[in-house]
Amino acid sequence: MLRDNLNGALKVALKAQDKVSLGTIRLILASIKDQDISVRADGNSEGVSDTHILSLLQTMVKQRNESIRFYEDGGRHDLADQEKNEIIVIQRFMPQQLGEEKVELAVKDAITKIGAKNLKDMGKTMGYLKERYPGQIDFSKASIVVRNILEN
Repeated sequence: MLRDNLNGALKVALKAQDKVSLGTIRLILASIKDQDISVRADGNSEGVSDTHILSLLQTMVKQRNESIRFYEDGGRHDLADQEKNEIIVIQRFMPQQLGEEKVELAVKDAITKIGAKNLKDMGKTMGYLKERYPGQIDFSKASIVVRNILEN
């Protein structure tokens, strides 16, 4: 389904001559194709799932946020703006991010469902969250919430 959305958006960007969207969507599709090739070597002929694609999109946003910080520190605001525009395009294909309260509820639910008791169970908890909420949670922030709950 995400692939169809991306391919449709690519056609729209081509017709509209939207260079930012066109370039960003092509980068996304190229990354997906790379992932497809690597899973085909493992015998998966269908390619990566939508969940994997959402994870890939989230990684792309995270990489761009890091680049923005470096560009702004280096005084390259033009490149930082370009990265910000790419983030906007990428986020069009991601589900709505959960707010802080909903993230905390999701973490508490995950801890309860897997029976996490201490920090040793943090990996299981994060795995559960990544499986259930791909692209909806910033997992670096969620890990802080998990850690705080499991430490207390």
